[in-house]
Amino acid sequence: MQHYSWGGYHFIPGMLSLSNTGEKPFAEYWLGAHPNHPSEVEVNKGWVNLNEYISQNKLVALGATTAQHFGMLPFLLKILDVRQMLSIQVHPAKQSAEEGFYKENNAGIPLTAGHRNYKDDNHKPELMVALSDFWLLHGFKPPQQLQEILSSIPDFFFLGKKFQESGYKGLYETVMLMDQEEVNKILAPVIARILPLYENGELLKSSESFWAARAVDTYCKDGNYDRGIFSIYFFNLLHLKKGEGVFQPAQLPHAYLEGQNVELMANSDNVLRAGLTDKHIDVAELISHVKFEETIPFILGSHASVSEEIQFQTPVPEFELYQYHLDESSIELRSNSAEILFVLDGKIDVVGANETISLCKGMAAFIIAETAYTLATNHEADFIKATVPRFNFTS
Repeated sequence: MQHYSWGGYHFIPGMLSLSNTGEKPFAEYWLGAHPNHPSEVEVNKGWVNLNEYISQNKLVALGATTAQHFGMLPFLLKILDVRQMLSIQVHPAKQSAEEGFYKENNAGIPLTAGHRNYKDDNHKPELMVALSDFWLLHGFKPPQQLQEILSSIPDFFFLGKKFQESGYKGLYETVMLMDQEEVNKILAPVIARILPLYENGELLKSSESFWAARAVDTYCKDGNYDRGIFSIYFFNLLHLKKGEGVFQPAQLPHAYLEGQNVELMANSDNVLRAGLTDKHIDVAELISHVKFEETIPFILGSHASVSEEIQFQTPVPEFELYQYHLDESSIELRSNSAEILFVLDGKIDVVGANETISLCKGMAAFIIAETAYTLATNHEADFIKATVPRFNFTS
């Protein structure tokens, strides 16, 4: 469990049947084998760290292909509850992560240090699927949309000219690297106009200004305006319905704003941040890893309302996600590599050759490679499966 300050108080404890009388923020629930925060699995009536179990049973747990090409469980599954908007961020590409991790290790920076950028040597492409109405920022707006918003705010007129002359990179570097005094000078009149509207409930969540005002209310407590507010106007503002998702590759800037979701990613915790957070910020490092190009959002999936399977494919070899809804029915499956099942609602029986495991809401099972099993329910059940795709590494 990760108790980051932006987490909610009720969703994850409710899903896991945990008490939270102390109103502690429950931000992320991790299921996987990340070396810093591994899950535990029950084996022969005892509990062991999942990464240790996999290390000792690599071929059996992962299968030959995954064991050969990754040597570990290549994905990490999370449940998130975003109560408070969180950081403008980007994830590094694989080679950059290796170089950054090596550099910080050589500098003697502890893995647990708050100012460390690289927690491991892996990239972190990620898929997210909404468990509720979910709002997020996702890559740069297309040129015409960005120009329209820059020309609609008088204090941003000069930025519209900068974008025409220098593109996304010149525009973003201008606002992210300018002095704080200049940031305050530009944003102060913008905030002065929108904050009263926000406080009176006159702004819709579909408006960038709603989230800009909320950012001021959340993060700007010291008389200075967070430069991350510019990103709210520059990036695509997405509203996902339950069951919809998006894929976010390395180098794509983004930020979560509100809602609950499932995240499935490469087995990494590398995040570079540039604003709207109380965690470590390194603007220059983030800028050096951003891909400065327009993003056309591609929305994946829809909520399964009948007995069916929905597959969320990604262009990376580490992971793919399946979403299931069963209604007094069963399905037969066979794992090609390691899988993690997680029950979102209801109850399912996982029936293998020699045993049956019953899973209720909030419970999970680890399925080893080359396992034939049946999933069955006598009522209704919603659950997800994280796995490694059947990927042809020789092509």
